[in-house]
Amino acid sequence: MRIRWTPAAAADLQGISDYLKDRHPHYRDTTLRNLYRAITGLKRSPRRGRPGGEPGTREILFPPMPYVAVYRVGDEAIEVLRIYHAAQDRP
Repeated sequence: MRIRWTPAAAADLQGISDYLKDRHPHYRDTTLRNLYRAITGLKRSPRRGRPGGEPGTREILFPPMPYVAVYRVGDEAIEVLRIYHAAQDRP
């Protein structure tokens, strides 16, 4: 199974990187590495996240980091839809 990032999810990850670079540079590399590692780890256990708010989606949390990744499990790929800050309003 492969991981497919939507343009929105890639932009979210870039936004997190930019935010941390400007405000908390000492957390940037570790945070991005942990997010990426957990998401790619879905290849081994794609259904480990909780059911998402939208039908057919799942969510993975990154404690103690305040992020939530929304994804969908397909037949051939896991599609990462978005990465949100836990305090962020979501559609």
